[in-house]
Order: sequence, then structure tokens, then C-alpha cells
Amino acid sequence: TEFKIIPLKDIFVPERLREVEEEQALIIAQSIVEHGLINPISVRATPAKAGFKFTLIAGAHRMRAFEINDETEIEALVFKADAAEGQLLEITENLFRNELSVIDRAIFVQSYREIWERKHGKIEPGRPGNSANLAELIGAEADKTTFAQHVADRMGLSTRSYERLNQIAQNLNSNLRAKLRGTPHADNQSTLLKLAKLEPKKQSDISVGLQFGSDLETALKAVEDPKPKPDAQTVLFSRLVDTWRRASADTKAKFIDHIRSDIDEAA
Repeated sequence: TEFKIIPLKDIFVPERLREVEEEQALIIAQSIVEHGLINPISVRATPAKAGFKFTLIAGAHRMRAFEINDETEIEALVFKADAAEGQLLEITENLFRNELSVIDRAIFVQSYREIWERKHGKIEPGRPGNSANLAELIGAEADKTTFAQHVADRMGLSTRSYERLNQIAQNLNSNLRAKLRGTPHADNQSTLLKLAKLEPKKQSDISVGLQFGSDLETALKAVEDPKPKPDAQTVLFSRLVDTWRRASADTKAKFIDHIRSDIDEAA
């Protein structure tokens, strides 16, 4: 890496895994006015990018804060990295930020694996060449280090924390995940794990319930404890009672006579 002060106009900002929130950028802008920029942004040199000398890796909120403050230059760490490595660095840095919800952390963990696999190959036991790639990246023998351990170490997580986030990322319905983002449930790991363990149909039903105004507790209860379907005889009895109520007095008398006849024959 190399430390530089670079013009904002020279930095290309690609599509972000985490969108810039204007309110958060305003808070950072005020902090910069009072205390200066504590952490420089991260970029990678991209001289071939038309009109830009650098591509942003991490620090979109800080860049936006500088724009709000009418600054034209910003302190940056320039990394030697390709596009995939830049995305991995973006994810790693963002995972250290306290304001991220559990859902956002899970999305970053999933994205990290997807990007890593695009660059190095699928994480599959026995895949030729994969062990070598993993060993080279981690700097250890592949049979002593798992990918989960590598990601956990690089992101400052325990292996168990990584596995939980990965479970949420892999198994939580994307529509349900979108409905929960921005709510208090997005930062409740136990609730998210519980939802992730549900079968896809139930997760989809919960998502629909939330879309039509149900709260999560009500929607969850509806799929966990649905009303039991009545058996055939219960349905038949209900129909008989309904028919009895609609029958005339003459019809009821005939029915009673019929019942008495059946009882006498049975005796």
C-alpha cells in the first residue's frame, strides 16, 4: 500500500455492496469538521479506467462526507489489487464497522465467499487445484486450515460466528431478508437463525405476511402453529348441524322418526 492525497474527481465509485446512507454521511461530515479524517479511504490504482486514476475500495461514506464539506482532495491508502481483491478488501473493512446489522454482516460474508470463489475456484473437498489456491492465500497447509477459519481470522470473527452468519446468508429467503432490513429484527441473530432454519415455503409465507402488514411475531406464529385441519367426521357433523338449522319443522320431525327407526333396528 501507499499513502496519498488524491483529488475526489480522480476516484471512480463502483456499485457498492452497501449503499451510502446520506444521514450517516452527514454525521461523518460533521465529525471530519471537528476532528479531521481519522481513517483514510482505500482505493486501487486503475489508470486504464476512462477519466479516473483510482477505483474506490472502501470509504464511500467518507468520500460523500468530503463532498458535503466541499473538499476536493482526500487522504487515501492506494492498494495494489485487481477488481476481485478490491471487493474482498471492501468487505473485510466494512465488517469491522459497528453500525452493521447482523443481516448486513451475513450478506458481506456471503459476498466474500462468492467473490473469492470467482477468483480462486469453488470451495469443494477434493477439487483439484483448490487446496493449492487456499493454501497460497492463507499461507498455511490446506489440511490444517479451513476456509471458514481463514475468513473468520481475516474478518476478526470467531469461526462459530462466521458459521452462524453463513447459515443466515445461505438459508434466509432473499425476499424475507429484504423485508427485515432496517428493522430491529435485522440485528437479532437468534431470530434470524430461527427463520433461516424454517423450510422455504414457511419463509415465503412469513414474507407475504410482512408485506401485508403483519408483524413478525404474528407471521411467525401463523406458520409455526397453523390451525389444525378438522377430520372428515367433524366436517360431516358440522354440515349436519347446519342442515338441521335450515330444515323446516316437518322435515325435522321426519328426520327424528328416521333416526328412531335406525335406533330400533340397531337394538
